[in-house]
Amino acid sequence: FSTNPSLMAYESIRTRNKTQLKYIIRPHFAMLRNLRILSLFASSSSFIIHSTAHKATLATAGTLQLLNSNSNTKKMAGPATAVDHTDKTGAFKRVESEHRHIISKENSTYPPEADRYHLHIALACPWACGVLSAVYMKGLDKVISHSVVHPTWGKTKPDDDEDGHHGWVYRKPDEEPMTNPLGHGSFPSDELCQPDTFTGAKTIREFYNQCGDEVGPFTTPVLYDKKTKTIVNNESTEIMRMLNSAFNDLAENPTLDLYPSDVHDQLQQLSDETIYPKVNNGVYRCGFARSQQAYDEAVVQLFDSLDLLEEKLSKQRFLGGDVFTWLDMRLFMTLVRFDPVYITYFKANEKRLVDYPNLLGFVRDVYSKPAVKKVISMRHIKTHYFTSHPVLNTFGIIPAYNGPDLEVASGREKMSSTL
Repeated sequence: FSTNPSLMAYESIRTRNKTQLKYIIRPHFAMLRNLRILSLFASSSSFIIHSTAHKATLATAGTLQLLNSNSNTKKMAGPATAVDHTDKTGAFKRVESEHRHIISKENSTYPPEADRYHLHIALACPWACGVLSAVYMKGLDKVISHSVVHPTWGKTKPDDDEDGHHGWVYRKPDEEPMTNPLGHGSFPSDELCQPDTFTGAKTIREFYNQCGDEVGPFTTPVLYDKKTKTIVNNESTEIMRMLNSAFNDLAENPTLDLYPSDVHDQLQQLSDETIYPKVNNGVYRCGFARSQQAYDEAVVQLFDSLDLLEEKLSKQRFLGGDVFTWLDMRLFMTLVRFDPVYITYFKANEKRLVDYPNLLGFVRDVYSKPAVKKVISMRHIKTHYFTSHPVLNTFGIIPAYNGPDLEVASGREKMSSTL
């Protein structure tokens, strides 16, 4: 095996007291005919093979397959994750959320009630962070409970050797550190990790399974109804809109409106045409592209959009004028991760956030809000991205840079709207 010129021994690892060799192989499947069972981790141009004498040891999520001695491909081992979806051109395509119920006074199934609903949150996830920040802004943290996962993806069915799915897992603050999906590194829990005490689920996948969803993707944020034991919604934009208005009778800040009607149309257009597809999702389209063409398209659109937003925010404090809105939250949650993560991990490196004085000022301005600062953990953010996807960072090495100092005063409160 090791003398085949197309194979290169990569490293020796210890699993269950048995030594395994890990190899990199170009996709010539004819070479695999004499191997008993293999686990295959597919990347864009190569495959990492774990040779075993009996069952395959599955390395990571979604892209794993089992091959038998005749090189017949079996069913994918484990469901796909949210980042496993690309089209035939290699472009990353985000899967739409499946659970889309709405809490309202008119909905007898899901009416607004105190201590009935629970949020599953990943502090590393920009979508989930925005939702949790909205909870604090509206003063709903005593009305809607939440739990927080460990930032590193772990095996979601640890007792099933033939299931390779890795995703969000719960850990207590004092539990042993986790490794990345290939067994590298040591990533401890912290006081921000809050297990799910309502369903007892150890992973987000297990939680979805308990609610009848076996397919996924098993994403956060997800809003859960403790009374009916069902998932209400896992689309962050819809959850945030519900938090903004459905619970006003129970909120400490009922007059705070993140969706002002007078700028609704222009903000929705800006979101639909620029901020969501080219910035929020744009960084993922850069990072998870599987072809140069897909990456080139995504990175051009990303930085063209940042240039446009830099110009817009040179004239006004927020995207809609003087008032902070939901779209400012969405943009901030991407930009605050930009220099610490995206310029390195997602190869979004044409410019940095610090090269955009107005975008940097905007980020510092939003960060100064207590309800926003409370949900930003650079440790969770960096640990998740750099340790959860071995195809992008095999050994789970976390870079040192935390981005620009966000505590510096922005001075943007002095700006007046030019709308």
